[in-house]
Amino acid sequence: MKKSVDILGLPVISITEGRELGMSKTLLIDAPNRIVAAITIEDEDWYRGVKLIPYDNVIAVGDDAVTINNSENILTLDAAGDFETLLDDNIRVIGTKAITRTGVIQGNITEIFIGEDGSIEKCEVTTPEGSTSEVTADQVAIFGKEVTVISPEGDAVKKSDAASAPAAPAVTAPAAEPAAAEPVEETAPLEETPAEEPAAPEEAAAPEAPAEEPAPAAEEPAPEAPAEDEAKDAERANEDRHRRFLLGKKATRTIKMDNGVVIVEAGADITEEVLQKAKLGNKFIELSMSAQ
Repeated sequence: MKKSVDILGLPVISITEGRELGMSKTLLIDAPNRIVAAITIEDEDWYRGVKLIPYDNVIAVGDDAVTINNSENILTLDAAGDFETLLDDNIRVIGTKAITRTGVIQGNITEIFIGEDGSIEKCEVTTPEGSTSEVTADQVAIFGKEVTVISPEGDAVKKSDAASAPAAPAVTAPAAEPAAAEPVEETAPLEETPAEEPAAPEEAAAPEAPAEEPAPAAEEPAPEAPAEDEAKDAERANEDRHRRFLLGKKATRTIKMDNGVVIVEAGADITEEVLQKAKLGNKFIELSMSAQ
């Protein structure tokens, strides 16, 4: 079991290529499944955008490095469609308020402990007075963007909720069975119904309608879409993904335009206004690699 601080800042090493591929930067949390889905990394090509390693592709997290099989395990933001929702949600767990189901704030989540399979095993809660305690994953009701809801009872709450349900199925109505035996004699008159069988040929006439299948004509409009429009749409979609990834995060350093105008101060939130300035100053990629 590792703390998040033991994972971040480590070099990422390819064991088949024998080279360093970058540094681990942040953890991408899958809150509903209570696991670390991926590790974002920063490499020498950081200006090209965010890159990540699916946690399933991590061989080991050691004391000195994170090891993976090869560089093909690293995904760019464009190729990380399966992680797009998680990037948008941007749930970090660390820094959220720890509150009980009864509405009592216990403190803030200051650390998470991660198992070898990437599952979140427990959280460290720090009170305003500075004392710390640990909460197991079973005691966490939900990992939210701003609040982590905890339940000291853990799984006992779920079991007690489920125990109250199975009471109704015991009621059955056997009285209906004798009544069903008598109607068997009344089914004899149904032998006269075969006279309705000639209706089937009328339905046979219906298959003639499918002969009118002029579908190929609908395929003609496809070539009208110019390749330039498709490229522009892909570029817009890529930019939109980057914007959603950055919104709500904080800048790790001050970023300025070439003329010295400050785009965002270190530690400030990245807002829509900041993104507009970064785009105008051609500092969008630099901003994306300075966000946390």
